[in-house]
Amino acid sequence: MIEARTRKRDGRRIYEVRIRDATGREYSRTFETKKEAEAFQAAERTSRNRGTWVDPRLASVPLSKLAEQWLAANTAKRPGSLARDRSILDNHVLPTLGAKPVGSVTRADVQRLVTGWTTSHAPASTTRMYAVLRALFNFAEDSELIPRSPCRRIRLPQTTPRTAEILDADGLARLADAVGANGAMVYLGAFGLRWGEVAGLRVDRLDFLRQTITIDSQRTRGLHGEMIDADPKTKAGRRSSLALPDWLMAMLAEILASRGVTASTPDALVFVSPDGAPLHYSNWRRRVWLPARAAAGFPELNFHDLKHTAGTALLDEGINIKVAQARLGHANPRTTLAVYAQATAEADREAANRLGERFRPKATRSSRSSNR
Repeated sequence: MIEARTRKRDGRRIYEVRIRDATGREYSRTFETKKEAEAFQAAERTSRNRGTWVDPRLASVPLSKLAEQWLAANTAKRPGSLARDRSILDNHVLPTLGAKPVGSVTRADVQRLVTGWTTSHAPASTTRMYAVLRALFNFAEDSELIPRSPCRRIRLPQTTPRTAEILDADGLARLADAVGANGAMVYLGAFGLRWGEVAGLRVDRLDFLRQTITIDSQRTRGLHGEMIDADPKTKAGRRSSLALPDWLMAMLAEILASRGVTASTPDALVFVSPDGAPLHYSNWRRRVWLPARAAAGFPELNFHDLKHTAGTALLDEGINIKVAQARLGHANPRTTLAVYAQATAEADREAANRLGERFRPKATRSSRSSNR
């Protein structure tokens, strides 16, 4: 029902639309003109007939409050992922949109925000931040707070997949020497371990008799950047009795011996900071990794590139793809092939030589034989 009445303060006439929701409760909206009131009333009736109606009062929830509800609902997410999502919301989304009712955010608002990110962040970072914003509005839509998410047809910057730097034996040796006392971390990375898995490795996970290690935990960043112990990134990340060469197991034994650590302290971490504390990624990266990679001649190298080195080496050596997948802790062998294995110049030359012999023209075969 539309009712015209006079505003008490300024004497102007306004138009109030009163509608009952599905439970019979009445809600209202006021407009400056009768045309606007009629349009709203017609839109409400149409959405009800189509089954797309949502209570407009729910859309008044501030985006900041919705963000807390969304984070609390993500119970299956790893602590590190939740911490990343909260950081993106707190630093890049809520300062601009946090006070706005969720139902008032438009596609234009989202596009302006994303466009602003592109001026100060790399394309990959912008895409990652947008993914969090899109998930937040999908949650609002699934919760029937809004009829449709404003995150649609948003123009994102083009991203170019980063090519990891693949190290050979000499490069790994230089890097391990530059890292110093914990140089074995470099080799564990080159055998397929993530930084968090290396930093979370404990004494009782080392089997020196069988020359194996077990990966069932990792150190990762939680809320407010604090380091916590958590499960591996995926279920496939749990690896029991992962074989290592004798020389690498000897390196690990030397590290423990230098600190006087024995089997009597099974929960002791294998790798610690100079003061004996558990490793904190940000501190370790700044104090150890960045100087070491520069000294070794790899100024752009990420620790995760060592995992790419492992994947590439495994396939170059002709290791069965299922074995490579298991060693790298991948849930899907396509990840091993598509993401972590890269072509090296040596492998490319070997491929060219083999194809050359297979497709060699007859006219060149005799001359090649005579030159031997």
